[in-house]
Amino acid sequence: LSGHPVSMEKPVCLIDTERSGRMFVTKEALEILEMIGEPVVVVAVVGLYRTGKSYLMNRLASRQNGFALGSTIESETKGIWMWCVPHPTKPGHTLVLLDTEGLGDVEKGDEKHDTWIFCLAVLLSSTLVYNSMGTIDNNALEKLHYVTELTEHIKVKSEPGDDDQASKFMSVFPTFVWTVRDFTLQLVRKGQPISSDEYLDHALELKPGSSPKTEKFNMPRRCLRDYFAVRKCFVFERPASGEKLAQMEQLTDSDLEPKFVRQATEFCSYVLGHTQAKAMDGGMQLTGRMLGSLAETYVEAIRSGQVPCLDSAVESLAMIQNARAVTDAVEFYIEEMMSHVQLPTDTRDVLSGIHAMVEKDALAVFLKAAFNDRNQTHQTDLMHKLYAEYEQICKQNEETSRQVSLDTISRVFGPVEQAVKAGSYTRRGGYNAFQAALQSATQQYKNSRGCGVMSEKVLSDYLTEKETVGKNILGADQSLTRAEHDRAVEQMRAQAAEQQKRYVEDQNRYQRTQMEEQQRSYEENQRQLMQKMEQERVRAQQDSERVLNSRLREQKDMMEQGFQQRAHDMQRQIDSLSCRLSQSRSSGQHETTVWIPGPE
Repeated sequence: LSGHPVSMEKPVCLIDTERSGRMFVTKEALEILEMIGEPVVVVAVVGLYRTGKSYLMNRLASRQNGFALGSTIESETKGIWMWCVPHPTKPGHTLVLLDTEGLGDVEKGDEKHDTWIFCLAVLLSSTLVYNSMGTIDNNALEKLHYVTELTEHIKVKSEPGDDDQASKFMSVFPTFVWTVRDFTLQLVRKGQPISSDEYLDHALELKPGSSPKTEKFNMPRRCLRDYFAVRKCFVFERPASGEKLAQMEQLTDSDLEPKFVRQATEFCSYVLGHTQAKAMDGGMQLTGRMLGSLAETYVEAIRSGQVPCLDSAVESLAMIQNARAVTDAVEFYIEEMMSHVQLPTDTRDVLSGIHAMVEKDALAVFLKAAFNDRNQTHQTDLMHKLYAEYEQICKQNEETSRQVSLDTISRVFGPVEQAVKAGSYTRRGGYNAFQAALQSATQQYKNSRGCGVMSEKVLSDYLTEKETVGKNILGADQSLTRAEHDRAVEQMRAQAAEQQKRYVEDQNRYQRTQMEEQQRSYEENQRQLMQKMEQERVRAQQDSERVLNSRLREQKDMMEQGFQQRAHDMQRQIDSLSCRLSQSRSSGQHETTVWIPGPE
């Protein structure tokens, strides 16, 4: 099964383009993502070509080289390239770095292709790094026009509705980090030093008015404010002199400007420390294999001329992943049972105990990979399949036990059988001799190890078969008085009844064990499901708080800058978000009832 840590030596292409211009997800990248069963933290970098995007990605990977840097005016990266490494500060997570094709390449001249590259970077990442040169001015913001086209190229729902689309985007869109390279200005405003974040906030201030010119000025700024709840800015001085820049892959930190190294370290520290695992709406974290399926879903929509839809992507992803999660969990269960169970088991309790342990782990395998399993449909399906596999193993256990017991019967009672055939007991005193031999063999059989759960049943059936033989020997034994004869018959009946009683008791214990197994399985399903739902509820609540806080900050800014109407219009969004957050907190304080039927 997948789930082992993956550390790639070098990047591979994730999304490439055919000669016809249509995008596709590469098989090599999908095979790598398929092996990643743990949550992925996805950082994507976008920006104009030849602005040093790849260098930042290499720094995040703690490598000197990897993503091609290039030293000419030609764009090195084509499509979207992927590099997966163990996350340096988040155990159990994989860091997925996405380096995108440079936007605005004059030789390529395909604005639509650039827009899709930008949209895919937004849709797939947890943190989106936008890299530019010089300063954040109106020219730089106009070059970021792709952000104004997001609503044209991404849909929230497959059907139109009156939902707050901006807030929906904000809840699933990544953190936005603007990195400004070769920054030469002083971070000072009105004679006071400001932070790089304040520098970005100032650059995103809106102008009053409604003229076409003002609307053009405000559009990219408004979109950045509306779609990205967390915005961060880092400025970088020139890393080295002109001659050294052509050899950036060979340079160590000691060859670079100290201030640049410090700025790059702060950038990496923030991105690695603050970027969360990629999640969909509702707090559902993605694994590597889910990220691969998501990329395929979005690219397929683009290839077919449609607009990627967030809700449709969730449904498509759930359909694929949940079916595979069931399959993986069943395969895990079968493999683990085969490795832990030595048939036949001495008792049914032994098999039951192993089943309980493995079923619990198999359920964890499923829940780790399950995605938006509405009404626990797939989890219920898994329960039935695991129980069916368990029943099959129980039958194999019984059949193996029956065969071993029969072989033991043949070996232990063989001498008695031969004596009967030879007529050794057809004599005066033969019956007592036969009974003694039978009891000795019975005790020897009971002392034998490894006969398993059908031991008593096989012995009971065998002794029942020998009742006729015993009666014949008894009838032929002329030495017994009538009273002794009657006592012997009664003794045979009592022995058979006792053996049958032990078998019935064993069957009753088995039925009680089955009922206890089903109850324990039900309770374990409930426990693990509730635990996962609570984790997702907490993550969804954090997303809602992030969006709400962003909206409150935005409203405050709008009021301070004199945009009273915009601030007033935002109140409906704030009220809706507050209500949703209140409901989430309330559901966390009260026990949620989840019904999962047990096996029939």
